[in-house]
Amino acid sequence: MARILIVEDEPGIASFLEKGLKAAGHSTLVVEEGLTAAHAARDEDFDLVILDLGLPRLDGHEVLAEIRSRGEKLPVIILTARTGVSETVAGLEGGADDYVTKPFRFEELLARVKIRLRDQSSDSSDANVVQAGDVSIDIRTRKVSVGEREMELSAKEYTMLETFLRHPGQVLSRQQLLSHVWGYDFDPGSNVVDVYVGYLRRKLGKERIETVRGMGYRFVPSEG
Repeated sequence: MARILIVEDEPGIASFLEKGLKAAGHSTLVVEEGLTAAHAARDEDFDLVILDLGLPRLDGHEVLAEIRSRGEKLPVIILTARTGVSETVAGLEGGADDYVTKPFRFEELLARVKIRLRDQSSDSSDANVVQAGDVSIDIRTRKVSVGEREMELSAKEYTMLETFLRHPGQVLSRQQLLSHVWGYDFDPGSNVVDVYVGYLRRKLGKERIETVRGMGYRFVPSEG
């Protein structure tokens, strides 16, 4: 059983989520506006947050930023009725782990909740530092180091790098990277994985991530 914070200002949707999650064995707290949600996420213990973007007082992006500013890895699934790609990308870049677009089927949302709770449980049992060669990340602080040099990564760059570091020398397909980093099926024609691999290559050095033609990408550990 997980404790889930539901942040949703539409009573019908909030009630729908609360009833469904309780039926699935979880406990919930429903909050209708952003400022109270930010305080609740700070002051209470939750295993996951379901966060609407269109909220009074503080919007969902601001709530998410406040949560991530504390370095927490609390899983966040955003809900949005907005169809613009820029809104979704902004949420993911801001540190959201997944998103669901309204209207949605509860079974779809519950499946994503299960994935995020499973990933969180797996992370909590891992060592605090993940390293391959001279590249390392600290799971607690999200600090990224290359040798003696520290660097800043976006939320998705960080998650992609963590995925590579946990599988050094292994070929990871684009679909595997989509699943690990974004957690949902992206448009098969999308080049988002290639774009983010490019971002990491520019920051880490292009020699660290090899393209394996027709298969995917491989992280090559280096001692610097």
